[in-house]
Amino acid sequence: MKETLRLQYDALVIGGGIAGLQSALDLADQDFKVAVIEKDATIGGKMIRLSKVFPTLDCASCITTPKMAAAAHHDNIDLFTYCEVNSLDRSQGRLKASITQKPRYVDPDKCIGCRQCEYQCPVYVPDQEQGGFNLRKAVYIPFSNAIPQLALIDVEHCALCGKCAKVCPTEAIDYFQQPEDFVIEAKTAVLATGFKLTPMDQKKEYGQGQIPNVISSLQMERLLAPHGPYQRVIRPSDGKEPDSIAYVQCAGSRDLSLGISYCSRVCCMYAIKQAMLLSGALPLADITIYYMDIRAFGKGYEQFFQNAKAMGIEFVKAKVGRIEQGENHNVLLRIEEQEGDGRVVRREHDLVVLSLGMVPDWNPAGICPVGTGDDAFIKCVRPKLAPTLTEMEGVFVAGVAAGPKDIVDTIAEAGAAAMEASNYLNSSASGRAA
Repeated sequence: MKETLRLQYDALVIGGGIAGLQSALDLADQDFKVAVIEKDATIGGKMIRLSKVFPTLDCASCITTPKMAAAAHHDNIDLFTYCEVNSLDRSQGRLKASITQKPRYVDPDKCIGCRQCEYQCPVYVPDQEQGGFNLRKAVYIPFSNAIPQLALIDVEHCALCGKCAKVCPTEAIDYFQQPEDFVIEAKTAVLATGFKLTPMDQKKEYGQGQIPNVISSLQMERLLAPHGPYQRVIRPSDGKEPDSIAYVQCAGSRDLSLGISYCSRVCCMYAIKQAMLLSGALPLADITIYYMDIRAFGKGYEQFFQNAKAMGIEFVKAKVGRIEQGENHNVLLRIEEQEGDGRVVRREHDLVVLSLGMVPDWNPAGICPVGTGDDAFIKCVRPKLAPTLTEMEGVFVAGVAAGPKDIVDTIAEAGAAAMEASNYLNSSASGRAA
C-alpha cells in the first residue's frame, strides 16, 4: 500500500483568493514556510473574475495578478491548486490537514501550458468563467492569466477521442490519473475560504433563473470586462445592445423567505459601480437601480453614489415583487414604490441584473472544530478586539469567510490574520526555547 505523503510547513492558508494570497505573502515575507490550498484549478478567487473595483474603478486584474505572481514565485510559498481539505485537527501541538489532490488528467510535472490540447479538442462546453455566455473546450486552461498555467480535462464532457494526447508535445495527458491523498502538518492556519453568490434559482418570484435576460452580478462583471465573452455589453437572448437596464437590489440578502436576514454590504456599491461602467459603455441606455436602502459606508463611497446620480442613473426606492418574461425578450418588473403613495406599478426593461448576496463558500462542519454564527460564516470569538480569532487554537480567519465585506476590508483583515498567525508562531517558538 502506498504511504501517504506528509509535508511540513510553518503555516497553512486555506483559500487562494485575495485574502489567502495576502495572508500567505505577509507570512512568507517574515521567512515562514507557507502552504496555500485552493479548491479551484487556479488561484485568484473571485477578485480575478471582476472587471473593476469600487470606488476607484481600478482594474481588478491589475491588482490581483501581481499578487498571484508574487505568491507563485515566492521561495517560501507552495501552491496546491485543485485540492479539497478533508479534515483539519490539532494533535500534539501541531495542526494536521488531510487533503485530496483532485485529478486533472494532465501530469502537472509535464504540462508546459502550450494549450495545443485545447486547440485540438473537438468538444465545446459552456464556459462558467465567462458567465456561461460562450464556450470552452473539454480540456482547457481556466483563463489566460490563470496561475498555474496547467490544463485540466473536464471528464463529464470529454469524448475520450484521444486528440489531446496525440498533440501534447510532452505526453502530459493521463486519462487514468487518480485522486491522491496527502497530509500537511503546520503550526498555524488561516482560513480564507471566501464566498459564493446566492443561487439564481432560489426565488420563484424572480424567475428561478429561467428568464434569459435576467442575469447575475458576476455575469455582468464578465460582460463589462475588456476580455469578456463579447468585448461589449449585449443581452444574452438575442445579442441586442440593451437600451434599458435595471438592477434589483437585495435579491439575495435581507430576505427571511430565503433564510438570509443579513445585509451583504457590497451589493449597493457593486451595482453602482457596474451602472457607472454601463453608462460609459452604453451612453444612450437608461439605467435604473431599484433599492430598499443604499448602504455606502466606506471611505469615498457616498461621493461615489452621488457621482452616479449626477451621471443620470435613476435610483428608485421600491421593492421588486415579481419578475416575468415579457414580449420581444424584454423583462417585466412588478414593483411597489416605497415613496409617495406606495403604488404598485409595472416596468419593462431590456436587461435585468440581480444584485445577489454573499453566502459562505465553505462549511467547516465535520472538517475542523471552528464554530459558525447564525449566518453560517465562521465565528470570531472576539469580533471587536481581535476579529480574526476562531474557536480553534492557532487557527485564524480572514476575509469574507468571517462575514460579508468589501475588498479593502478583506485585504486589511488578511494582514491582521497573518500578524496573529505570526505572533502565534513566535510565541510558540519562544515557549519551546524557554
